[in-house]
Amino acid sequence: MRPIKLLGPIVLAAVVAGMTQSVPPRPLTDLRICGDPYNMPFSNDREEGFENKIAHVVAQDLNATVINYWWPERRGFLRNSILAGFCDVLINVPVGLDPVATTKAYYRSTYYFVYRTDRGLNLHSLDDTLLKHLKIGVNMIGYDYTNTPPAHALGSRGVVGLVGFGNFLNPDPKADHPQDIVDAVAKDSIDVAIVWGPKAGYWVKREAVPLTMVPLPDSDAVSGMPFAFDMAMGVRHRDKALKAQLDSVIDRRRGEIVAILRDYSVPMLEPHP
Repeated sequence: MRPIKLLGPIVLAAVVAGMTQSVPPRPLTDLRICGDPYNMPFSNDREEGFENKIAHVVAQDLNATVINYWWPERRGFLRNSILAGFCDVLINVPVGLDPVATTKAYYRSTYYFVYRTDRGLNLHSLDDTLLKHLKIGVNMIGYDYTNTPPAHALGSRGVVGLVGFGNFLNPDPKADHPQDIVDAVAKDSIDVAIVWGPKAGYWVKREAVPLTMVPLPDSDAVSGMPFAFDMAMGVRHRDKALKAQLDSVIDRRRGEIVAILRDYSVPMLEPHP
C-alpha cells in the first residue's frame, strides 16, 4: 500500500485559501450566438438582422468576437443549438422562456392587425364580428411549438378557417419566407393578418401599398392568452456568470440597442411595470 503523503502546513494553508477565494470569471473572447440564417428582420447569415447588430454591440462591449451558429427556428431549434452546447446566447427570446435563463428585458412589443389601408376595415378588437367574415392570416407556431396567441384567441371565439403561415416542421431555412404573411395582405390574398410586432413593422414598411397596423391589447380575457411580451437574451440555466455579463451590457448599451430596434421599425411598448 502506498503511503499517504501529508501536506505541510504552508502548502495546506495555500490550498485552503485557494478553495475559499472567489475565482474571477474567465475573460469572454468568443460570443457564440445562436441564430436563424434566414429570418429577417431578426437575423440572417449575412448578419443583416437586428439580432445580428445587437450581438455585435454586446461583443464590442465585452471585447469579444461574434461567432455565429446557424440553425433554422423550426421544431428542435433550442435542442439543436443552445441546449446542445453549439452556441451560448439567444439574442431575442421572451422573458421567462422555460428551457433557458433570460436576462432583463430590453424591449416590449405585441401582436398587430395588418390590413390594406384602402380596405377601410377599421379593426380594433378580436371581438369585432367582421372578423368572422374575413380571410385571416396568422403565423401558426410559436416559441413553445404550439399555436401562437392570436390563433388560440381566435379559436376561442369560434373564428375558423385561418390561413396559416410558417413552415415550422421543414428543416430547410428557406422553406418559409418571413415576409409572406405581410405580402399576402398587400396582394389581397388575405383580408387581414395578425403579426408579431417586430415582423409586422419591418415588412409593412417595405410594401408598395399602404398598410395599416393596429396593436392588440396586452392580453386577451377570453382565451387568457398574452399578446404583449418583454423580450430579452437567453443563456443556459447554468451559465449564471454569462447572464450577469449580458445584464450589465443591456444596462450600459440600452440606448444603442433601442436605436437599432428603431432602425428596423420595431414597434415598442412601454416596459411592463
